[in-house]
Amino acid sequence: MEPTHHVSNKPLSLKELDHALHGHGKIALSESSRQQIIKCRDYLDAKIITSVNPIYGINTGFGSLYNKNIPKDQLEKLQENLVKSHACGTGPEVPREIVLLMMYLKIQSLSYGYSGVQVETVERLIGMFNERVLPRIYEMGSLGASGDLAPLAHLSLPLIGLGEVHYLGKVYTSEEVLKLLNWEPIHFKAKEGLALLNGTQFMSAYGVWCLLHSQRLLALANKIGALSLDAFDGRIEPFDELVHQIRPHRGQIKTASAIKKLLEGSTIIAQEKKHVQDPYSFRCMPQVHGASVDAIDYVTQTFLTEVNSVSDNPNIFSEADKIISAGNFHGQPLAISLDFLAIALAELGSISERRTYQLISGARDLPNYLVADPGINSGLMIPQYTAASLVSQNKQLCSPASVDSIVSSNGQEDHVSMGANAATKAYRIVNNLYSILAIELITAAQALHFRRPLKTSPVLEQFVHTFREVVPFIETDRELHIDIVNTENFLKKYPVAFK
Repeated sequence: MEPTHHVSNKPLSLKELDHALHGHGKIALSESSRQQIIKCRDYLDAKIITSVNPIYGINTGFGSLYNKNIPKDQLEKLQENLVKSHACGTGPEVPREIVLLMMYLKIQSLSYGYSGVQVETVERLIGMFNERVLPRIYEMGSLGASGDLAPLAHLSLPLIGLGEVHYLGKVYTSEEVLKLLNWEPIHFKAKEGLALLNGTQFMSAYGVWCLLHSQRLLALANKIGALSLDAFDGRIEPFDELVHQIRPHRGQIKTASAIKKLLEGSTIIAQEKKHVQDPYSFRCMPQVHGASVDAIDYVTQTFLTEVNSVSDNPNIFSEADKIISAGNFHGQPLAISLDFLAIALAELGSISERRTYQLISGARDLPNYLVADPGINSGLMIPQYTAASLVSQNKQLCSPASVDSIVSSNGQEDHVSMGANAATKAYRIVNNLYSILAIELITAAQALHFRRPLKTSPVLEQFVHTFREVVPFIETDRELHIDIVNTENFLKKYPVAFK
C-alpha cells in the first residue's frame, strides 16, 4: 500500500492529479485543514444562532427563492431537500474515473475551510474515495454556472443513503453500501447541501482528465508525425532551429526541437531528396502542433488555478466575520478554456489525417494504399475514411459552448457558462483523437516497411518494434477494426511525464 496522501492547502499539480486518479494509496485530511473546517463550521453555527438577517442558502431558499425565509427548525431539512430535488441528471453515465476525480476535487475545495461543512461530511467523502465507492452520475443537467448542480447532487446522494453507487465491480443502492461498510448516513447541517452542490467539480474533473491525456497526445502526435515524415521521405530542414528563432513561439520551438531529436540517426532523413518541399502537414508540424502546445499550456494553468480554489457559494470568512454570496461557482473561465482545448486537440487530429492521406496516395515510390498487391487488396484505403469521419466530427464538436446561455431560475440565474457541455465535448474529442492518431501510426509503420533496408532513427525504430508486438505488418486485407482498437489501447498506455 502506498503512503497516505494528506489533503491540504498545498497546490495540486497535474502529476499529483494523475496520481490521485491512478494511484492506490489512501488520502486523509491534514491537521491544518481539519482545524480550518472545524473553525469555519463553529463560526457558522454561532452566526445562525445570533443572526436575525437572512443569509442566502443558509436560512433562505435557493435561486429565485432567495427571498423565502426558512425557520431555524427546518434548516437541516432544507439542505436534504436541496440534494434530492437537484439530483435530476440525464443522459449517459459519467465514467467512473471522472467520478473519482470529481470526488477528489470536491474534497480539495472543501478542505480550505471557507464552505461551512462539518468535518464529518468531508471525512465521509474521503472514506468513499478511499474505498472507491463511486456514485452513479449522469452527463446532462449542469449549466456550468450555479455550480455543477445536478451532477454534484448525484455525487452527494450517497452521503444521506440515497442514490446508487459502483462498489467492488457491482452496482448497489447507497443504503446497501452504507450497511456493508457500517457507515451511518450523514445528517446535513445548515448550508452543507449548498456547499456540496455549488462548485465546478464536474467541469474540472473532465478538464483535468482531458489535460492528463493531452500531455500524452502531444507527445504521440510528435512521435507519430516524425515517423510519418520519415516514411514519406520528408525533409529535415523545416525543423532547423534557425527557422524558429526568428518566429519564437514557445510551442513552435519546442515542437521543432522534439521532432528533430526524434529523427536523429535516421538513414532515411539523411538521404538525398528528389523533392525540394513537403506538404504542409509534414513541413508545418512545428507551427501547428506548437500552437496546440501553447493553447494546452494556457488551459492547464487555468485548470490548476481552478482545482486549487474554492468554488462554492456563499463563502464564509470567519476571521473577517463575513458571509458573502457571490459567484465563484460560475464556470466561464473553464468553459472558454475547454472550448480552446477542444480546438487545440481537434487540430492535432486534422493535420494527422492529412499525413495519413499523403502516405496512402501512392506518392514518393510508396504503393497505393500501402499494400504490395493493390487491387485485390484495398490495404489502408478505408482507415483514412474513418479518420476523416472522426476529424469531421471533431470540427462539429468544436462549436463553442461558452458563447451560449439560457436564462434559468426565473431570471435570477440569467447568464450561464454551459461549461459542462464544453467539458463533455472535449472528452469526446480526446477519444476521437486517439483513434485518428492510431490510424496514422498504423499507416506510418506500414509505409516504413517499403523504405527497407533503410532505417528510421533508433528511437523510432524501437517505437515501431514495440508497436509491432501489438499490431503486425499487413500482408493482405484483414479486419482492420481490430488493429485500430489494439493501436488505441497501445497509445493510451504510452508513458509520459506530467508537469
